Amino acid sequence: MATGDLSIRMGSADISITYKTVVRDRPLSMISIRPAAGNPRRGWLTADGWSVPVALGRGGIMANKREGDGGTPRGIFHPRLLWWRADRHLRPRTFLPTRAIRPEDAWCEDPADRHYNRPMRRARGESGDRLTREDHLYDFIVEIDHNRVPRIAGRGSAVFLHLARSNFSPTAGCVSMTRSDMLRLLRRMGPRTRIVIG
Repeated sequence: MATGDLSIRMGSADISITYKTVVRDRPLSMISIRPAAGNPRRGWLTADGWSVPVALGRGGIMANKREGDGGTPRGIFHPRLLWWRADRHLRPRTFLPTRAIRPEDAWCEDPADRHYNRPMRRARGESGDRLTREDHLYDFIVEIDHNRVPRIAGRGSAVFLHLARSNFSPTAGCVSMTRSDMLRLLRRMGPRTRIVIG
């Protein structure tokens, strides 16, 4: 919140006004995600003076992320897109571009496939990490730019921010949180927000 003074003249009187500008509606410049003391599978997400608990990958935070290792990648990333279940929720308020999840939407996790670590469409019965799930983990997905440019086969795919299980059990490498914390974060997240993991 920024403050300042403004002087104006009304008739023969000078009036001084102190004003406050609320900056909570601007995108965050950075959020940080760090492991919790004594438990590398849990962590804390901190942004603009508030912290929320998160679940991390079963392998903890790893500098040398590999496909299938269960690690959450260490590094600095940026959010690219919010995917959300429009059949379950209204479009959330956010500075990010958004896309409603369709039944055919999936994510390629096969390092040998030319679509590796990219969204793709899958017909019923085809393999791939489907974005439409029976549970609520993928009701909101923040796609980040991990292993995107350059994209290296085997260095990890489908690393998202998404919703946590009720017991905050470890993820396969993503960062997960409660629905209320996700919605709060989305309101302040934009494409230039840095996501610092580690």
